[in-house]
Amino acid sequence: MQSEPSILRDFTVDRRVWLLSSVSIGIGIGATVLAVLLLRCIAISTNIFYYHRFSAAAVSPSGSPLGHWVVVVPVVGGLIVGLMARFGSDKIRGHGIPEAIEAILIHRARVDPKIAVLKPLSAAVAIGSGGPFGAEGPIIMTGGALGSIIGQWLHVTDAERTTLLVAGAAAGMSATFSTPVAAILLAVELLLFEWRPRSLIPVAIASATAALLRVYWLGAGPLFQMPVLPETLHASFAIGALVLGAFLGIISAGMSRMMYAFEDLFERIPLHWMWWPAIGGVGIGVGGLFFPRGLGVGYDNIAELLRGNAPLKLIVGILIAKSLMWAFSLGSGTSGGVLAPLLMIGGAVGAMAGHLAHTSAETQALWVLIGMGSMLAGSLGVPLTAILFSLEVTHCLPALLPLAVACIASYLVTALVMPRSILTEKLSRRGYHLTREYGVDPLELVLVREVMSPLAGEAETSPALGAFAYADTTTRDAAEMMASEGVEVMPVVDRTNGQVCGQLSLKDLLRGRERSSDRENERLRLFGKPAEAGGHN
Repeated sequence: MQSEPSILRDFTVDRRVWLLSSVSIGIGIGATVLAVLLLRCIAISTNIFYYHRFSAAAVSPSGSPLGHWVVVVPVVGGLIVGLMARFGSDKIRGHGIPEAIEAILIHRARVDPKIAVLKPLSAAVAIGSGGPFGAEGPIIMTGGALGSIIGQWLHVTDAERTTLLVAGAAAGMSATFSTPVAAILLAVELLLFEWRPRSLIPVAIASATAALLRVYWLGAGPLFQMPVLPETLHASFAIGALVLGAFLGIISAGMSRMMYAFEDLFERIPLHWMWWPAIGGVGIGVGGLFFPRGLGVGYDNIAELLRGNAPLKLIVGILIAKSLMWAFSLGSGTSGGVLAPLLMIGGAVGAMAGHLAHTSAETQALWVLIGMGSMLAGSLGVPLTAILFSLEVTHCLPALLPLAVACIASYLVTALVMPRSILTEKLSRRGYHLTREYGVDPLELVLVREVMSPLAGEAETSPALGAFAYADTTTRDAAEMMASEGVEVMPVVDRTNGQVCGQLSLKDLLRGRERSSDRENERLRLFGKPAEAGGHN
């Protein structure tokens, strides 16, 4: 007889999702406040370092009247960051996102409360003193720290605490860029390591809350304006996007390797790592002397690229000076994000392609956007996030098709040539391995009755063996039951009559896993001449 339809469900969500969703609203509010405070702190820090005044007005270091003294400013900032890391917490060093991943996978989603204070302060100093970094990585880590701290106050499981951490991280990104959908996708592609309603819904609520509040504090509308594009684009754009995306995939791999090559170089310096950010500041200062617009976050550079017809001097400066400044300084272990610099460099590649093709301003702006998305997709390994992110920061819907083609092409290239992304390489260097491929557990697709064995004797049906497995449950549930009970064999019960109808052993579970192996490795020709027996060709 068939089991009741209500026994097995598509999703494992329960009523606790209401609790997590309610808490996520508060986390979204808190993460937005922290994002606004960090952006204000960066502005204050920039004014103090480069203009010697206390002001929260947004300014660029490139307009500073300091002259040649700009070489010293990043060194001072790097020294302060090094001291904060040495005597505060070394967890403030780095991009921010790898640290969030490490907290989720290794530390049971527990973040030291000091990180919620020291990370944004160190990022404000590093960026405000001219560091060519983005604010999004530190904000993501700070929002995640807030979610983790709240999760540590509540009576929740590790999985639920992870959801709250990721909710804070997504809210931080949403508040910074006004990209609520891309923030949700980033959580799925990079942080959650699952696609389940129990985690997706609270994260989405936190991200939406942050996007709504951002309007009141940071303004509405797209973060970057673009020229108006035609509603329909020719097929040539898709072909060009394919080529440009593949090329950006190669550039993405090169940028990652250059940054980690500088990190290896710093590892060989016979000085304590506390001094490395100051040495990295020397590179920033020298680069800023020749290319002042390479200092700081550089959102104004991205905005100019996206307007089309950016001057060649700006494009070349970003491709050479900004790239070297970013890779060298980030390799020193200072505090700063990677998204904004990668977007800028990818956009500059797209702008150069537009210049070489002698395109109009509107078309060049399109290539800039495609370059930005492709760099993000290839470097971070998040193609869906890159597509939606590029659309949300510009509201340029006509670019959807060529943008999708380019991002997938870039993702394909980097997946083939890079064993790890720029983010997961950091974890690998700390001795951890992270797989980025997610799939349904094969044991979820196999029921106990399909692999169970006949009863071997009376001993196997003894209550001493622990729980009973039902014939119409999944073998994954049975495997988890075996693990919790500490047994290697258990009786199987028919739910309809309550009678023991067989037994399930570890060997039977391996037969369920074998189906997945056959699906991946057995090659069969379904039409034409039949394949040889076994089908392993």
